[in-house]
Amino acid sequence: MPKRTYQPNNRKMKKKHGFLARISTKSGKKIIKRRIQKGRWRLAL
Repeated sequence: MPKRTYQPNNRKMKKKHGFLARISTKSGKKIIKRRIQKGRWRLAL
C-alpha cells in the first residue's frame, strides 16, 4: 500500500506558510494586509 499524500512536517510548513515567509515577499505582505483588514485572529501559521 502506498504512502498517504500528507506527511506533516512543522518546520517545512512554517518555512512555506509562516508569518516570516509571508512578510518576506511583496505578495505575502498583501496577504497579511488583507487578513488584518478582515479581522483575522490568526494572520499566518
